[in-house]
Amino acid sequence: MNGKRILLIVGGGIAAYKACELVRLIRKAGGSVRCVLTEGGAQFVTPMTLAALSEQPVHTSLWDLKDEVEMGHIQLSREADLVVVCPATADLLARMAAGIADDLATTLLLATDKPVLAAPAMNVRMWQHEATRRNVARLRADGVTIIEPDEGEMACGEFGPGRLPEPEAILVAIRAQVAGPTRTGPLSGKHIIVTAGPTHEPIDPVRVIANRSSGKQGFAVAAALAELGARVTLVAGPVNLSTPGGADRVDVETAREMDAAVQAALPADSAVLVAAVADWRVEESPIKLKKADGAPQIAWSANPDILLGLANSPQRPRLLIGFAAETENVVAEAQAKRARKGCDWIVANDVSGDVMGGEANSVHLVTVDGAEHWERAPKSEIARRLAGRIADALE
Repeated sequence: MNGKRILLIVGGGIAAYKACELVRLIRKAGGSVRCVLTEGGAQFVTPMTLAALSEQPVHTSLWDLKDEVEMGHIQLSREADLVVVCPATADLLARMAAGIADDLATTLLLATDKPVLAAPAMNVRMWQHEATRRNVARLRADGVTIIEPDEGEMACGEFGPGRLPEPEAILVAIRAQVAGPTRTGPLSGKHIIVTAGPTHEPIDPVRVIANRSSGKQGFAVAAALAELGARVTLVAGPVNLSTPGGADRVDVETAREMDAAVQAALPADSAVLVAAVADWRVEESPIKLKKADGAPQIAWSANPDILLGLANSPQRPRLLIGFAAETENVVAEAQAKRARKGCDWIVANDVSGDVMGGEANSVHLVTVDGAEHWERAPKSEIARRLAGRIADALE
């Protein structure tokens, strides 16, 4: 991001405090930031705070005589490499979609000829309201990049999608935007499929078979591959994670849906199957099973083996990588799995501790040449190391 100029519009909402950390991260990454603070945003953060963090003047009014003598709102809108709206409230999204220009922020957005990225933050009901969904669809059709909000507990006490993604995740999306459509790096021109997270297999309308996979390692792998220039298709099970910048995300729930999404994404130069896919599914009951009825009679069926299916596909990726979550005899089990599945590499880890859902991992890279142990490290570091090895193999 060295030298990239970001125009940051800070909307109103309790999540506005995260914009301060975003300013710091952008500058740490080598970019510069000029901030526009809306009237609502000023209820949560001060111009002085943003000015101190950005080391730039903060703009708050369309009617600033000193700025507007030289048509300052036009200059601001054209000088940046990217316009970022964070947080983007329901009201601000609605005014953007309607083309309203009644304050400095919306006038800048209407006057800019640069790409725009918005990070929404609002109450779950507001995010799910048909009016907001309509506005988001309109903005996306107009070319605005909208980051999906995170899911979690909100300041109002409700739970669901609508939380502003963490500043680090927004920075990844900013990096992808300012990198431009032509990706550079050792994986430029390569298409890689990554699967991540668990799958959920329905039992009845309220129950599922699931596992403890958080998706963090798979999402980290997708991000690391995109940073090296790859075109990444990320097939994600049910997880509460922001989409890595540079990845095209496909959300699925069941193993069969994940298998279909992977097949639809072919051809690919490589596939990295990190997801913890359920081996079995049951025949779903159309009504909730009652405890009073006694233990249900459940008919089990095997789910498709996505890794084995890719290995036997006429469109088999040149480099096929599986993951193995084991609790004992980790290397031996991984070696047997690699031979059985017909893949090139297996990344194996011991999940008997806090790996599933945790922030760190320790793995063995198992290939035809043997096993290589990687010491415990943050999942992002494991992902970058694996991405580097993939780049070497595909070069």
